[in-house]
Amino acid sequence: MAFFMHLSREEYSEFVCGCGAAIINVGITFPINKIIFRQMLHGVGLKNAASQLMNEGFSTLYRGIYPPLFQKTISTSLMFGTYDAIQKPLLESNLNTRLAKVIAALVAGTAEATLTPFERVQTLLQNNHYNKNFINMRHAIKVIATDYSVSEFYRGLTPILLRNGPSNISFFLLREAANSYIVIPTSAWTGYKLFKEFLTGAFIGALNSALFYPCNVLKVHMQSNLGGPFKSIKQAATEIYQERGNRISYFYRGVHMNYTRSFISWGVVNVAYENLKHFLKNN
Repeated sequence: MAFFMHLSREEYSEFVCGCGAAIINVGITFPINKIIFRQMLHGVGLKNAASQLMNEGFSTLYRGIYPPLFQKTISTSLMFGTYDAIQKPLLESNLNTRLAKVIAALVAGTAEATLTPFERVQTLLQNNHYNKNFINMRHAIKVIATDYSVSEFYRGLTPILLRNGPSNISFFLLREAANSYIVIPTSAWTGYKLFKEFLTGAFIGALNSALFYPCNVLKVHMQSNLGGPFKSIKQAATEIYQERGNRISYFYRGVHMNYTRSFISWGVVNVAYENLKHFLKNN
C-alpha cells in the first residue's frame, strides 16, 4: 500500500493504461486462446481443437473468460506500472541502465505471478473434463477454497515464474530497441503510427510466445489436476513426453496458433497502451 501511495500521477497512468489495454485485448482474442488451450491440454491438432468448441456450442465459447479478464487486466497493469515504478528510482541511483531495466522487468514479472489463482481457475473452467463440475468462476473458487487448501490455487506456480520474468525482460528491452531504431516523425500519418505500434508489439509478443511456450504447456498440464500431490516440473515434463509419443516436438503442439494469437494480442495491447498513454498525458 505504501508503494502505491508514493506514486506520481504519471506513474499511476502506467497502471491505468496497462489495465485498459488488457480489457480490449482479452475481448478480441479469447476464442483463439481457448483453441490453443485445448491443444496444450490434449496434444491435438488445430482442427480437432476447433471441432471440440464447435460441438460444445456458442454458449460455452466464452466460458472461463472472467478469470483471464481479471487476471490479464491486473497482470498487464502490474507489468507496465511496476516496471516503470521500479525502473525510475534505479536509474536515478545511477545504476547501469540495462541492469536497471532487467531488474525492473523481473520484479514486474514476479508481481504478476501473484495472480496465479486466476490462471488456475481459468485452466479448470476451460478443461472440458470439468464442464459439469463447475458452473462459473465464482463456483470454481468456492469449491477449491472449501474442499482444498489455499495452495491448490497456486498449482503450476513454478513454470509461471520461469515464464513471466524472462519474457518481461525480452519484451521491454526489444520494445525499447524498436522504438529507438524506428523513429516516427511527429508529422507522420496517424495510421502509420498505429501500424508501427501494432507491429512492434505483435512481433515481440509472437517471439516471446514461441520461446516460452513449453512453460505454458507445463503449467496447463500441472494445473489440469485438482487435488492430489503437486508435480514438479521434471515430473510434468516426463509425463508429457511419455504421453505424447516420446517426441519433444509435441511440447510445441499449438505453438502456431499461440504465436498467431500473441501476434494479434500484443499488437492490440501495444497500440491500446500507447494511445491510452497519449490520451491521459494530454488530458
